[in-house]
This record gives sequence, C-alpha cells and structure tokens, in this order.
Amino acid sequence: MKVGFIGLGHMGAGMAASLLKAGHEVTVYNRTRSKADEIVKKGAIAGANVADACQGDVVVTMLADDSAVERVTYGEKGILASLRKGATHVSSSTISVVLSERLTADHASAGRHFVAAPVFGRPDVAAAGELSVIAGGSKEVIAEVTPVLDAIGKRTFVVSETPKAANLVKLSGNFLIASVIESLGEAMALVAKDGVDRQQYLDILTSTLFGAPVYKTYGKLIAEGKFEPTGFAAPLGYKDIRLVLAAADDLRVPMPLASLLRDRFLTLLAHGGDHLDWSAIGGLAARDSGGA
Repeated sequence: MKVGFIGLGHMGAGMAASLLKAGHEVTVYNRTRSKADEIVKKGAIAGANVADACQGDVVVTMLADDSAVERVTYGEKGILASLRKGATHVSSSTISVVLSERLTADHASAGRHFVAAPVFGRPDVAAAGELSVIAGGSKEVIAEVTPVLDAIGKRTFVVSETPKAANLVKLSGNFLIASVIESLGEAMALVAKDGVDRQQYLDILTSTLFGAPVYKTYGKLIAEGKFEPTGFAAPLGYKDIRLVLAAADDLRVPMPLASLLRDRFLTLLAHGGDHLDWSAIGGLAARDSGGA
C-alpha cells in the first residue's frame, strides 16, 4: 500500500521501518527533519510537510499527545485538508477519549475514515514489528488497513467499531503498567532496606508469581536503577494518567490508584525527572525510605 507516516520518535521510527520491510511504499514526515534521515536511507520518501504524507491510501500518525495530533490533523495543510476522500487516517498515538471522538466525527464529515490503533510495546518491540495493536473503527475500514496493522504488530485486537474504545483500552493498559511499576518499586524498597538483593528478589518474583513480561522488563529497570535512556518519557506517563483520570471522571468511575499515580509522576517531575523513563517512579519509594 501507499502509506504516509507522521511522527518518527522512539516508537514511530521502528513502526515506519516495519512498514518498509513489509513492502509498503512509505512517505515520512517529522517536524524535526533530521529524524527522517535514517528511515529515508532505508528506502522511505521524505515528505516536506504533512500534505506530502497524505497522498496515499493511508496516513499513520504516531505523536506524543493531543496537541501534536491536532496540529497535524487540522489547518489548511493538515490531514483533513490533504487526505483524499475515502482514504484513512490511522492514529496510533495515545490520546484522550474526547479527542478521539472529535477526530471520528470530523473525518466522517469530511468524507475520510478514522481508525484508532494505539499500540502496546516499547521501542525495541516496535523496531521488531512485534507490537500489539488495539484497533477501533468500522469493520470494513479496518479490513482495508489490515496490511498496515499487520506490518507494525504481531496481533491486532479489534475492540469496537467506535474508535474511542480503542483509546480507552490503551489508556487503561498504561494505567495498569504504571500500577505495576509503582508496586514493584515499593516492594523492592521494602526488601532492599533489609538487605535482600534486588536482582535475586526480581528473579524470585518472575520465576514464581509474576512471569509476565511487564514485571521482567520494568522490574529489571527498577532493580538496576536504570532510567536512561528513555523508552517512554516520564512526562508522557504523567500525561497518560491524567487522561485516564479524565476518562474516569466522564464515566463516573472512581480510580483511587490512578490519583495516587498522578501524584507519584508529579513528584518525579517536580524533582527534575523529565528526562527519565516513566519507570523512574519505581525508584521513588527507595529514595523516600532513605535507601539507595
């Protein structure tokens, strides 16, 4: 397929490369032009602007937040103005439920299709084309863009014909990951304060009760205190928890743990943690306890 890809950050670069590997013709655009250089060397076409990436069957966006998605979607040379009628915008960004609703309505009004397809997985998983894709949108449209989704992920879970449901599932998943990070950090701080080796403790946990990849991946980062380089930056984790709480507020679902996590991220950022991986909230408990 002829695919446009907008957003070549930690995740987007790997996703765009996976599309190339699958044989798609890929035109890329990134606000910082230098980030496109590596993928262009692999065979992608460099777009000079958003409109250049909207000349094919599909345009995929993988951007940091609501404002970034709004910036490339709306305006005189945005996606809505540039994408041909009947073509599809696939949004893999982690955005608010409210914006997803707005994008769905505005694309439909303009005669374009919108599919929400956020993903689970860190940058190394994106580079391997092994992401898990959570999709929401019309069955017919999702079927049309399946070759794109198959290229970036190992499995696609279609959760609803309403795109916003996919965004809500993604946000709920990030809430659960953050909950695991916080609980691992607290548990490790507890046992380490009494002299138990963190790496041995992690081996015990992941060999018995908690063998899931999320415990192994984040447990290792917390045990080693290795929060740089970032795979997913702390400010983005803070943003996602705020979006979870906003969705919960609209649905009148109390989420006391999400409120706690908001404060943990805010504490991390208040102490200069903007440059760290979001797993750094797992190091707060050790610091608070006077440990290393």
